[in-house]
Amino acid sequence: MTLSTAAVGRSIPRLEARAKVTGRAEYVHNMSVPGMLIAKVARSNVAHGRIRNIDVAAARALPGVFAVYTGEDIRKLIAEPYYGPAFHDQPILAIDKVRYAGEPVAVVLAADAHVAENAARLIEAQYEALPAVYDEVEAMTSKAVVHEVLKPAGTFADLKHLKDKRDTNVALDFHLRRGDLGRAFAAADHVFEHTFRTQQVLHLPLEPFATVAIVNGAGDDSLTLHSSTQSPSFVRTEIARLFGWTDNKVRVKVPYLGGGFGAKVYVKSEALAAACAMLAKRPVKFATTMEEQFYMITKHATTLRIKSGVMQDGKITARECEVWWNGGAYADIGPRVTQKSGFTAPGPYDIDNVHIDSYALYTNLPAAGALRGFGIPQLVWAYESHTDMIARELKIDPLTIRRKNILREGWPQATGTLMRDAALEKVLERLAQRMQWEKPFQRGSGTIKRGRGMAIGFKASISPTTSMAIVNLSADGSCALYSSTVDMGQGSDTIMAQMVSEVMGIPIEKITVVHPDTDVTPYDMATLGSRSTFHMGHAVKNAAEDARDKLLTLASEVGLSAETTPIPDIFKKKYGMLAGNIVGVGSFVPSYQSPDARGQTENATPFWMIGATGAEVEVDTETGEFKVTRLVNLVDVGKSINPAIVETQISGATVMQLGFTLQEQMNFSDGHVTNASLADYKIPGMRDIPPMENEAVDAEQKSGPFGAKGVGESGTFGVSPAVANAIDDAVGVRLTSLPLTAEAVYRGLREKAGKPLKDS
Repeated sequence: MTLSTAAVGRSIPRLEARAKVTGRAEYVHNMSVPGMLIAKVARSNVAHGRIRNIDVAAARALPGVFAVYTGEDIRKLIAEPYYGPAFHDQPILAIDKVRYAGEPVAVVLAADAHVAENAARLIEAQYEALPAVYDEVEAMTSKAVVHEVLKPAGTFADLKHLKDKRDTNVALDFHLRRGDLGRAFAAADHVFEHTFRTQQVLHLPLEPFATVAIVNGAGDDSLTLHSSTQSPSFVRTEIARLFGWTDNKVRVKVPYLGGGFGAKVYVKSEALAAACAMLAKRPVKFATTMEEQFYMITKHATTLRIKSGVMQDGKITARECEVWWNGGAYADIGPRVTQKSGFTAPGPYDIDNVHIDSYALYTNLPAAGALRGFGIPQLVWAYESHTDMIARELKIDPLTIRRKNILREGWPQATGTLMRDAALEKVLERLAQRMQWEKPFQRGSGTIKRGRGMAIGFKASISPTTSMAIVNLSADGSCALYSSTVDMGQGSDTIMAQMVSEVMGIPIEKITVVHPDTDVTPYDMATLGSRSTFHMGHAVKNAAEDARDKLLTLASEVGLSAETTPIPDIFKKKYGMLAGNIVGVGSFVPSYQSPDARGQTENATPFWMIGATGAEVEVDTETGEFKVTRLVNLVDVGKSINPAIVETQISGATVMQLGFTLQEQMNFSDGHVTNASLADYKIPGMRDIPPMENEAVDAEQKSGPFGAKGVGESGTFGVSPAVANAIDDAVGVRLTSLPLTAEAVYRGLREKAGKPLKDS
């Protein structure tokens, strides 16, 4: 075994780059199989109502229509056709009532997509209107109840107390208590309280949701699903559960994925495609349009009330947070967002007295789930805006107040978990250097005023989870890596191959990464939460080390030195020809301790993600128009496995969050999305992106594979508050709701001048 040049730490080109730029990469959305039917759905036109009748006669009569199914047809196939990772609350098609405008109520199958679409438009449904609730705070006490009874899926222990609970919109209530909050507030020199809001936005991957479901043979109760999913292992288990099957009856295959950002975790398009295929006994493809993404899954709108006790020198001694998460009509993974992100609501600061209440709420809007950052950007928006407001009131520099309060290595976070390998202080100081914060800053002149702002945030990785990997070494010295981690553009295939190359001493061009296939690749919990590099990275490293050790043993058995003998010669000596394989197996399950009744735990996360942003803006005081002229993004990723991939991950995350900061917002009227198209819902274009500087701060995650940890979300954390803080610094206008708009700035300027605008 002759060692190649070290692979880890090099900017090796992405393995799939050529396939993608030449158009050869396979996506489910483009897939077609013989005999395939296309599924198109009819959707509810009310936000909350009991189904009185669904008339499908005209749709069935349309030439070319193969079948039309409603929830009652699905229920004949599956007794309890409800799914979800936290609650079994989402029906494959609406049953008894609809809970949001745009919910699927019927599906049409036809060989021709246009026929299916036209038929779906002919379906008419009648509803008895029910009271609806759209606001997350109102949902706490609203008489409008989205789900009459709660049905936890049984996966998460902290939801079990909600089993069979009736007439509530609270899908999870998480509480954390540390210290004596009342005494600390009484002793504080100042008490500050502010409320912040974020809007509902969309993931909008350029490949929409798509599944092709194929029944395996005549009369065989088993399915193969080709799916655009981030969690093939979970999809397999959940679809098998729905049909009452064992896992081996369901096979899930994932080719290339055209983006996900959290939208494609857990079950999305798969349940409907699977049910239709079983009813029709034909292959069925269910692929959404870009517009239909607006009715699938969104990012939580939030309201956060934050109250802090502060001493005159800027030391924060007490913090109380209430967070309301707008989960929409179905819980999806919202309860995990509520808990896993909720406990970081006080921010990355050393605060002895903390009180957190975090609530997941059902409303009559499209469901919300995981979206790049898993709730952290919403929280950082609030606590970093709040921090600057405190600093401004006390006439303390924003950097100074952060330096005074920042958590340091070995100090306990609000849960009691110690900060380990979390470069908060280093990232903050490096941001200050890059921004030249302590040097004079040009404030602009005339009607154009300039300002700057900073923000820093952190995130805990999801736990507990499991990852497994297999490395199969062939006699010619090439090898294949089998894992169910989905490369959705983040570069995981490449960095996993780099890890194998590093351990095995095999050139990366001799390593094949097998795409997820649940009949072939071993279990992985999901590709989410920036967990792949750390969790699957450990499993891959362990598998490669297992294969390497077995090769060393084999070489020793035949009297050769594995360090100096080419791999093919070792196999030839053993088997007399180029034959045989060595299979290495690895797994990884990080340690974790569930929080107690006070939200305290010694082990909340296997690692911390840290991201900070500095922003400079120019504001026109006559119009309120502003532009971001500079963004500086710093992250702690431990050691970079592939620096070029890290760079693009940081910039991609930053641009995505910039869209949520400045322009993106789902608009609703009586629960109906009114801008469900790319013509009206504007994402950032090339001309919208300001000059950016990205840096992975030199650090090490000692518990990580090769010192690394995840990076996919860290660039999102500080963008929104950094820009808002810069606007305030420029013109003294404080915005507390996203998105940040010129109109909001102009209104603030008028109000500051004592000439508030009157709403017409």
